[in-house]
Amino acid sequence: MSASDRRRLPWGHALLTAIAAVSWAFLAMAGIAALGLHLIGADGAGALGPMTAAAMVLALGGTVSPSGDIETFGLKGAEAHSAIDIAPLGVSLVGALLLGWVFLRSLRSAGATLPGAELALRAGLVVVVFLLLLTGLTWVGNDTITIDGAQLGLDQLGRRAERELLDRLPDELGDLGQIGAGLLPDRLAGLADAKASVGFTVAAGRSLLGGAVWIVAVLLLALLASRRTPLPPGAEALHRTVRPAMSALCGVLVLAVVAGLATAVYAAAGDDHPRLVLGTALLAAPNGVWLGTALGLFVPWHGSVTGALVRVLPDPVDALLAGRGDEPITVGRLAELDGEVWLLVVASALLVLAAGVLTAVRTPVTGNRPRALGAAAGACALRLALVTAPVLALLVWLTRVSAGASLSVFGFDAFGAGLELHGNVPLALLLGAAWGATAGALGALIAHTTGAAGRWATPLAQGIPDGREGEDSASGGHGTR
Repeated sequence: MSASDRRRLPWGHALLTAIAAVSWAFLAMAGIAALGLHLIGADGAGALGPMTAAAMVLALGGTVSPSGDIETFGLKGAEAHSAIDIAPLGVSLVGALLLGWVFLRSLRSAGATLPGAELALRAGLVVVVFLLLLTGLTWVGNDTITIDGAQLGLDQLGRRAERELLDRLPDELGDLGQIGAGLLPDRLAGLADAKASVGFTVAAGRSLLGGAVWIVAVLLLALLASRRTPLPPGAEALHRTVRPAMSALCGVLVLAVVAGLATAVYAAAGDDHPRLVLGTALLAAPNGVWLGTALGLFVPWHGSVTGALVRVLPDPVDALLAGRGDEPITVGRLAELDGEVWLLVVASALLVLAAGVLTAVRTPVTGNRPRALGAAAGACALRLALVTAPVLALLVWLTRVSAGASLSVFGFDAFGAGLELHGNVPLALLLGAAWGATAGALGALIAHTTGAAGRWATPLAQGIPDGREGEDSASGGHGTR
């Protein structure tokens, strides 16, 4: 590329667009994270600002390491170890949609084709600005919460318990009671000095690496799902092959999340803790919806739960895992406990079928009708299969859950709680291809039978140079009819 070509690159406009895209995305994510944490009451235990920053880091593929130190009963060195591996995908989805939308709109002025150098410049500046702001979050997202036993009334509890137990020990334990009477007061009195500090620290290096992967994946998905954004020369085939299928699948997945949020609002109206329901939905509605979708498409999961974390699982998953070790989770096993689970299969199948119909409607039709039907069915089946396979595997990987905590004193485990949920990613890849091929073929048949095939194909997909009409959408908006 010559010096004159380099001078024609829109450095100023690209930089301003990158700043706007990343800033709006971060502001939206911060608002959703803060509101969700406030509704579930998390700000009652510590500062909302650092918690919001930590939640955003988790949503952007980062790592947060909780830790704690507890001094009670006169013992020191008691350390609480915990680990959390869960992304609040509600925060992630809002940021991805807004960032992708602003980024794609900045490409509309390029015309029917977008120079590769300009695309690289704009995408590269977005990545740089994003990582700079994420670096600030890794510094802000650290906090420590200290709990004083005296403030909690443990000193009064300790004195009452001391009096009651000392009165009963001689009768209950005989001579052993005299020994206990000498040791117990010191231990119970230590409750008054009980202190616990629980903190969380963002792992900067791993968080920046995870954030880099996140932003590159978001930009790539946005380009593949937007049917009206120009592409560099040589990539025009994506307009009629990958983009109709990717926009259709992303669109129905986002629509499923909207339906999940609406269901949460309805459930909150009749729940005893509506704020908790709404806050959880804001933070993690995509987690539950997409996990349920994968399960409804027969992707097997494995899970285990111990301690108090069994209460966070929905019915009948809690009944399946309670008191057991690593257990397989399938629709069949859940249906043995609740027959309505089969409705999950129906909903998931209809979701993929809707993507198949949209793929056919957005794919240009060529040739005469009888031959076009067979060719379109095969093409839609192949394209939706190639798209659904990696997307379903990605959803299974994103919705995994790993949370655990234990209180150990000098190496002895005194308390433990844990939750593990993970799906079979390789099998999700195969099942995604199978479901995509079936839904693509059926969708093409439905679209051609109703005369809707190719009706929403964009000018770019039809090879028409005027590809700047309409609106961009990271999730695939409706095209011209």
